[in-house]
Amino acid sequence: MADALDGRRLYLCTPDRPDLAEFLTACIRGGVDIVQLRDKHLEARPLLARAAVAAAVCREAGVPFLLNDRPDLALEVGADGVHVGQEDAPPALARRLLGPDAIVGYSTHSRAELDASVTEPVDYVSAGPVIETPTKPGRPGTGPDYVAYAVAHAGRPVFVTGGVTPTTLQPLVEAGARRFVVVRWLTEVADPGANARALSDKLDRLLPPD
Repeated sequence: MADALDGRRLYLCTPDRPDLAEFLTACIRGGVDIVQLRDKHLEARPLLARAAVAAAVCREAGVPFLLNDRPDLALEVGADGVHVGQEDAPPALARRLLGPDAIVGYSTHSRAELDASVTEPVDYVSAGPVIETPTKPGRPGTGPDYVAYAVAHAGRPVFVTGGVTPTTLQPLVEAGARRFVVVRWLTEVADPGANARALSDKLDRLLPPD
């Protein structure tokens, strides 16, 4: 499923919210081209219901939809894949459950984790958080040097995470990043569509087509 990631560079990771469908639609119109629903508080049944809402929006827009942590629920809701962390279901289990056509992503936070991920059956890795962020409490920032290492050694697409905004993009691009996970820049604002467009436009300026 690596082909499904070709050209995709702006990855929204969001918790559930009352206006989920409208929010996702606005973000996608602004330039988001892959979506993950990450909610650590919902039980399985309500999470399935909310994932179905997100999946429908993404399917209509032609944008891959991933569910965080739960490959079993991703299978049930018909998600395009799953993203798992270092303490979640192992990537190999996610792959067995979802099959060869699913997208499986994997979080890495250090060189050792990145090196270990090379043998995992995943389609992309995330690298970060580059700076300490409230969405990952207690986890220190990795800095841009880790981004450069991940891009050079992952052997697959790398999505950089942690404090991604238009003003933080340039040093990440200079470190080799080409794909970005965005959370608070879109989830904590009044006009997420406008913020998505600002981020997408900045990427266009920093990474013009070949």
